[in-house]
Amino acid sequence: MAISKGYRFPVSFDDAFPQGLVMVGEVMPDTEYQTRDERAAGRPVRQRVDEATGKRQWKVTVTDPHEPNAKRKSFEITLLADVQPVPTTGEVLPGMRPVELEGLTAEPRIAGNGEFKYQSFLFRATGFRAAGRSAGSTPAGGKANGGSAEAKAA
Repeated sequence: MAISKGYRFPVSFDDAFPQGLVMVGEVMPDTEYQTRDERAAGRPVRQRVDEATGKRQWKVTVTDPHEPNAKRKSFEITLLADVQPVPTTGEVLPGMRPVELEGLTAEPRIAGNGEFKYQSFLFRATGFRAAGRSAGSTPAGGKANGGSAEAKAA
């Protein structure tokens, strides 16, 4: 059985992030790169579209409280939706809110440079779900095989 490159594995939010996630900032459109010449010519900025689903891509920065490595604690998650997803929770501090994601998938990747490479994941979700619990309410003995986009070591 062969699994093709770029395959997205469905994963439950609680398995990937046992202590939840904290969203930092706002949901922003994921835009395509523009060269200096394109900007000077006044070409409009285009939002990326996911090749597999045909949905618009949005990005959001999150922090995983379960990650022990400080450099891998914060990362971006790509949200796939026709319209901008809106978080279902309120802010606990200015610009920070606990969130839970629905339709979560993980795509395995290799990250790092040179001899310091490690297994990481690129996470995508279809949107936010109503939080059933506050971030960090999972006991210490909870599921601990989670991951961070472009960050988790296997």
